[in-house]
Amino acid sequence: MSDGDRREPHTGDRTGGAAHVTRVCFRLQVAAEHMDAYRERHAAVWPDMLRAIASAGRRNYSLFLDDDGLLIGYYETDSVADADASLAASEVATAWESHMQDLFTGATGRADQAARVLPEVFNLEDQLAAARG
Repeated sequence: MSDGDRREPHTGDRTGGAAHVTRVCFRLQVAAEHMDAYRERHAAVWPDMLRAIASAGRRNYSLFLDDDGLLIGYYETDSVADADASLAASEVATAWESHMQDLFTGATGRADQAARVLPEVFNLEDQLAAARG
């Protein structure tokens, strides 16, 4: 994700104080003419790419695609910087991003590094913990 679009993701305590989880939500735009191809490619993500994402430290990772091509992604990690660095150095991630590049509008370079990170404005667990607190 580009430095210009990077906002500090929210760090939430999901383990009673033992560790912090960083929640990241991002958006990209899939070109209207490539929606079917995007869905098809994500129905069968390469097993090596799945392992690269997991070994980078991203978990609870989901993508949501609206009918207008708006793509929203969400994942949790212990370190955004470490996860980003791991994927940036990964040959399989580089190949996957190259495989996906033609499907996005307005993205230059790797889409995973150009996505706009969205600021979190509400989290149920955080607010419940604060209310108990």
